[in-house]
Amino acid sequence: MSNPSDPKPPRKGLIRRLWNGFWSPTGVISMGFLLIAGFIAGILFWGAFNWSMDLTNTEEFCVSCHTMETNLGEYRETVHYNNHSGVRAICSDCHVPHEWQYKVKAKIMAVKDVYHEVVGTISTPEQYEEHRLKMASAVWRKMKASDSRECRNCHALEYMDFTLQETRAGESHQKAIDENMTCIDCHQGIAHDLAPGYMEEYQKIVDEIAGEQSAAVGAPTTIDIAAIRDYLAIGKD
Repeated sequence: MSNPSDPKPPRKGLIRRLWNGFWSPTGVISMGFLLIAGFIAGILFWGAFNWSMDLTNTEEFCVSCHTMETNLGEYRETVHYNNHSGVRAICSDCHVPHEWQYKVKAKIMAVKDVYHEVVGTISTPEQYEEHRLKMASAVWRKMKASDSRECRNCHALEYMDFTLQETRAGESHQKAIDENMTCIDCHQGIAHDLAPGYMEEYQKIVDEIAGEQSAAVGAPTTIDIAAIRDYLAIGKD
């Protein structure tokens, strides 16, 4: 038999006080209203944010600047634009990561492109050609450092049937697996024309990244520099 003197928790009273406190005014409006309004505002902001991210990933947006006309023309001459399967990769498929954290970083870094569009850095064909190698090397370095992450959104070496590929392609892809190479090591000009001296520029990128990996404490060197140099030497013949 319970002791009448034992205190009993006022459950109904506690719940009522919490409920009343949730809806009681804090200054002008209640805490509950603030929380609900904040939740709805967060959903609307997130929806608008994702909508803007998707909008800036469209081909129409990417080529809306007149300085991209050169890129567009070159891209339309490649297999990524027109091919037997009808599967087409657009600008964002190659330049924007699918993973959210890397995608946001890419969008932030793209602000510099807007700046150069405004100031007219490559507004003429001559200026574009002058900066072509520098622009390309920035993309190559990014893709080399990320193990061609954007290429692998669609292409995976482990799922390729080399027997169905041309002999040279199959051998090259097997070499990439055996010698730890990545897509951009062979496909620097997959969607754009290559500038003179591009092989030497890519060699610099490979050397820089290999040096950075070697300097990193405890970081394994994943680049087979000798294999890439062999390929670059073949490309010069």
